[in-house]
Amino acid sequence: MLVQIMLNIFIAVLWMFLKDEDTAHITTFFTGYLIGIIVLYLMHRFFGQPFYMRKLWSICKLILLFLKELISSSIVLLKQICSPRLAVTPGIFTYETKLTGDFEITALALLLTLTPGSVVMEISEEGQLFYIHAMDIEQSKADVIRSMNSFEQAIMEVTRK
Repeated sequence: MLVQIMLNIFIAVLWMFLKDEDTAHITTFFTGYLIGIIVLYLMHRFFGQPFYMRKLWSICKLILLFLKELISSSIVLLKQICSPRLAVTPGIFTYETKLTGDFEITALALLLTLTPGSVVMEISEEGQLFYIHAMDIEQSKADVIRSMNSFEQAIMEVTRK
């Protein structure tokens, strides 16, 4: 992936030199970068790696998914806090993950912990079982499991080919 990015930047700089302008313009660089993306896409099968823009797109999707979950869980948490009577039943439940690598498991635990209303308390020795504390077990458990499944899919898109 890094080789493809560096090659794309090289194509953009080469495009700036071939354009033969008196001063360097950022628009010329971006035009060259877009041309480099097209060239690299047409030639990506010769690199033996997937096209790097797919991986960047997967990273952007993971970030957007996290922001969506962060906002929606914050709204639910805010509704619970602002209600006149705090009617929550906190609890602990387990979740078994399909992720295998240390980076994947750590990313999943951090993404869940950063969303309000739930926290990963512990991960089993094997790394497959999460112990999660939820602020409202009846409502949060289904939401947390849905979030974990979507986070797992997005993390697998980023870390695996």
